[in-house]
Amino acid sequence: MMLRTMTKADLGHALDWAAKEGWNPGLEDLDPFYAADPDGFFCAELGGNMAAAISVVNHTDSLAFLGLYLCAPAYRGQGIAHALWLHAMKHAGDRTIGLDGVPAQQENYRKSGFVLAGQTKRFAGRLSRGPGKGVQCAAADEHAALIAMEAKACGYAKPRFTAAWLEPAQTRFTLVHREAGKPNGFLTLRGCHEGWKIGPLCAPDLTVAQALLEAAAAHTGEDQVMIDLPAESAALAAHCLAMGMQPVFHTARMYRGPAPLAGRGQNAAGTLELG
Repeated sequence: MMLRTMTKADLGHALDWAAKEGWNPGLEDLDPFYAADPDGFFCAELGGNMAAAISVVNHTDSLAFLGLYLCAPAYRGQGIAHALWLHAMKHAGDRTIGLDGVPAQQENYRKSGFVLAGQTKRFAGRLSRGPGKGVQCAAADEHAALIAMEAKACGYAKPRFTAAWLEPAQTRFTLVHREAGKPNGFLTLRGCHEGWKIGPLCAPDLTVAQALLEAAAAHTGEDQVMIDLPAESAALAAHCLAMGMQPVFHTARMYRGPAPLAGRGQNAAGTLELG
């Protein structure tokens, strides 16, 4: 068995794998994921085949995020994925490590030193159309302000990832709400193998969040949209329910090390893989 850092091509294979597992990644996730930390993606290889995958992406000198943890069915129960886990965790050094894990794995994560900090609930359904007052596409010279806004909202910075995430692509773009000519909220919308995902979403209040969602609805139409909301965004969760969206699953947000302190307002996770 070989434990090694993935190449960019390997990461593309892992994202295809995640799609087959029903994780429904974005159609153009590869470039921004890899830009976040090219040394933060790992795989276990047996006989030239990828048997397991994981990411431990170092966002800053104080925080890393773990995700994309996969093991092929034929290699489960053999300790391969656990060996890769231990190998990848070293990449974070003494940083705090965050993850969004399925509740059934919480006990295993606790054994590795992770502590429950909250829950993230995914809502899925159609967005309600509306005027989307004050919302337009993001301008390149606003990206620095949006990166700072997102870092304040979730409690930690992801500078390389967010900078790449905000770059428009064929199936990913960012909408900004402006007040007095300055951005005070935004969301990124990306096309996935099935439907669309919103994330991140940052807004000072429900009014701004609602305007952003209304503007997004002009692009998503009748397609299904998914959004991952922390428990702190209760008002936005209630709005999603009022639109007819339904909770489809939830994950446990856990940290090994001091947990960051999220800001106020309404927000949604960028991705469950990178935080």
